[in-house]
Amino acid sequence: MGWLDGTVALVTGGGSGIGRAIVARFVEEGAHVGVLERATDRVEQLGADFGDAVVAVQGDVTRLDDNKRVVAATVRAFGQLDVFVGNAGIFDNFLPLPDFPEERLGEAFDELFAVNVKGYVLGAKAALPALQATGGCMVFTASVAGLNSGGGGALYTASKHAVVGLIRQLAVELSPLVRVNGVAPGGTRTDLRGLAALGQDEQSQFAGPGWEERLRSTNPLQLALQPHDLTGAYVFLASKANARGLTGVLITVDAGATLRMPRRG
Repeated sequence: MGWLDGTVALVTGGGSGIGRAIVARFVEEGAHVGVLERATDRVEQLGADFGDAVVAVQGDVTRLDDNKRVVAATVRAFGQLDVFVGNAGIFDNFLPLPDFPEERLGEAFDELFAVNVKGYVLGAKAALPALQATGGCMVFTASVAGLNSGGGGALYTASKHAVVGLIRQLAVELSPLVRVNGVAPGGTRTDLRGLAALGQDEQSQFAGPGWEERLRSTNPLQLALQPHDLTGAYVFLASKANARGLTGVLITVDAGATLRMPRRG
């Protein structure tokens, strides 16, 4: 018996990285899952890997119609919707504002905020009626970059601070019917892509050599976190039986990276 038996969830950006790991773990815990994914090959792979447990729709989180379409497909396939996981995101590859090409800055800002913030707002709007009908919940992928500096460049950090604000505001606005919480990952080895405006969208930030050791060296547990290491937090927050008293909460999964380390010497 799983924590999510009988639950129906929807995950945006569920074809790779953290989103893909959430889909796999939710299915393992007994859920049926709808997925909104931009890449067609990933949509096809989800169907091949999970069969009838998953319904995957190709679409763009920055379009309200695509968000509505995947909600409708999920409810049509599984009869209801209990959990919306806003997860799709892109990165700025730690590019500092002084180094940003000014002719690309506006385009890069619009691109990043469209996915990381507007995509969450549109997904939440599309999913809300179905979640109100079941007394469901929302779980957003935030970031340690939404709690402090150093988790990305200026654009990414600002976008994740916006996500933290969105979680807290929606937790109040959507109560008492819908709980709203978030998971704030630390450095995790994922397929997180950069900005098309800067030609960084074809390769993961963490695809280069040396990242495993760099991630291990930045946290007390000396872990190079993988997407599956984060999924327990999403399962917990999605479980009505185990988290029904939680809303407006952020669970940080960073292997202790944001702790203040003692000075030696």
